Amino acid sequence: HDKLRVYRRNGVQEYLVWCIYDRQIHWFSLAAGEYQPLTADAEGILRSRQFPGLWLATEALLAHDLAAVLGVLQQGIASPEHQAFVQILVET
Repeated sequence: HDKLRVYRRNGVQEYLVWCIYDRQIHWFSLAAGEYQPLTADAEGILRSRQFPGLWLATEALLAHDLAAVLGVLQQGIASPEHQAFVQILVET
């Protein structure tokens, strides 16, 4: 739990844990000073709150279907939310 305290102290907004032996991926987001788990949508996709367009198809990743993982990521990058995020970055 030392890493968790360091993450919180340094303002890390999100982090991932890949439990290889349990075949699970957990994504946590900082909200009100506490890390809360993100839940996958109906399609099994985890979506970053901090980086719009950063989408992860967890089941595809666990199944080593990298083409599907990349396809979902590309969909996220093509989303209007990601384009708006990029525009904010360009303007700052």
